[in-house]
Amino acid sequence: MLKRPRRNRKSQSIRNLVQETIVLPEHLIYPLFLLEQFNEKIEIASMPGIYRLGLNPILQEIEICMNLGIQSFIIFPVVDEMKKDQLASYGINKNNFYLNALKEIKQKFPECCLITDVAMDPYSSDGHDGYVENGKILNDKTLEILVEMALVQAETGVDYIGPSDMMDGRVLAIRQALDSNGFYETGILSYTAKYASGFYGPFRDALDSAPKFGDKKTYQMNPANANEALLEMELDISEGADILMVKPALSYLDIIYRLKSHSYLPIAAYNVSGEYAMIKSAGLKGWIDEIKVRDEVLLSIKRAGADMILSYFAKEWASDFKNKKS
Repeated sequence: MLKRPRRNRKSQSIRNLVQETIVLPEHLIYPLFLLEQFNEKIEIASMPGIYRLGLNPILQEIEICMNLGIQSFIIFPVVDEMKKDQLASYGINKNNFYLNALKEIKQKFPECCLITDVAMDPYSSDGHDGYVENGKILNDKTLEILVEMALVQAETGVDYIGPSDMMDGRVLAIRQALDSNGFYETGILSYTAKYASGFYGPFRDALDSAPKFGDKKTYQMNPANANEALLEMELDISEGADILMVKPALSYLDIIYRLKSHSYLPIAAYNVSGEYAMIKSAGLKGWIDEIKVRDEVLLSIKRAGADMILSYFAKEWASDFKNKKS
């Protein structure tokens, strides 16, 4: 045999030499759940090892992560039910705890990349990403609210606005509003292909943001569709998105690959709560080698074409990576 591929596998040093895909701490974005209570820390039952955090512990968490090499964070607010209404009005209240925390984080860690969440569901009494009227999600009415939400978030000095709602035309509406108000440097990380997935359950537990009726299938994408993701990609590019995201990641590696193959923009992928919970719970029960599976999953997402990965494994992965290096 002239060709023996095993020659390139015979030692760890050789395997490292020819390795095609590498995950580094700077490729990871760590999602964090923010509580209004300043010093509170509450573990999320369906996401072992992940917590809802008040501002003080969230600042401590970010500092630890920065020292591990993680430079990017996306923050989600945990809003009390009493503050929710049909218009998600607390989301555009300039005195809300989420906006104040974003300012504080950016002031303390100006070098970090800070990403927000723009959607109605954390603040909506209906639990939907859009404005509800007579049981329907009204697209254009929602855009008006999202634009206001994006502007008050941009005022905090964040780096990227993250519209996660999947309303048609929201990237263009937000981009035009940002530019019209002088926020030319505020980027848009668009949830380009966000699927109506069963993997979001633990996230909705964390935010207490599950829909009060129906589902999200009229605005989130059908898991059966792939070409539709390319349509969403083309729209987001034309409307001014800076980064395109696929959510979830693990069951949609083919979508990540398609977007990467057809776009010149950076591609993000969200390794979502249900994916984390499956691996973490199976690992705790001893059914799988959690660390090996975790690393394999992150590698597969990167190999599929993601330039950056949002993952609840980010902190522990970066800690292990640092320990290996030392």
